[in-house]
Amino acid sequence: MSTATALVVAPAYFSMTVSMVVSNRNQLRKKLRQQRRALSTQQQNLHAQSLSHLVCRDKLFLNAKRIACYLAEDGEIDPLHIIEKAWQYKKDIYLPVLPPTGKSLFFAPFKFNTPLKPNRFGILEPDVHPNKWIGARQLNLILLPLVAFDTEGNRLGMGGGFYDRSLAFTSHRKQWHSPHLIGLAHELQKVDALPCESWDVPLNMIATEKTLY
Repeated sequence: MSTATALVVAPAYFSMTVSMVVSNRNQLRKKLRQQRRALSTQQQNLHAQSLSHLVCRDKLFLNAKRIACYLAEDGEIDPLHIIEKAWQYKKDIYLPVLPPTGKSLFFAPFKFNTPLKPNRFGILEPDVHPNKWIGARQLNLILLPLVAFDTEGNRLGMGGGFYDRSLAFTSHRKQWHSPHLIGLAHELQKVDALPCESWDVPLNMIATEKTLY
């Protein structure tokens, strides 16, 4: 192959490879979102209870004061029992909030009586003044939703990249400091290996209704 030909083929091959990775990730998202939505209400409740028992006994949870969590939707495993346990332990709970025009997350305090409102994607978030929001660096523990995971700590999200952008600073740390990151998922969301990108943020741990990885 001539040099000129190689210069033409290499970018085309790279583009095709990137396209295949994106396609595989999107297909995986579609498949696993369908599977978790297919779980019955009883299965969801049992999974949520088992998840809470495992997470709330772990030292990362017990040692954390400021914890970010989420409100489940689209078949996500429900962390409400974890949130309630955190309140019992006098821990501060935060939920992600997305500024109207921003691409990174902030976190707003959440109590049992905090009013909620939908953001631009229709996801409920605390209706509190922005001066009460904090950044990810100020949290001790973040419990993240995910679509798929592998046992190496890799996470596949919904594709918006909001958590990855908000947590990009963690990849520059020489030692692991706060916040620690735990992905929450149904066991059925585990895959052998995820196709990962350079901007994907690895997790400390993944918790399912079965075990902690």
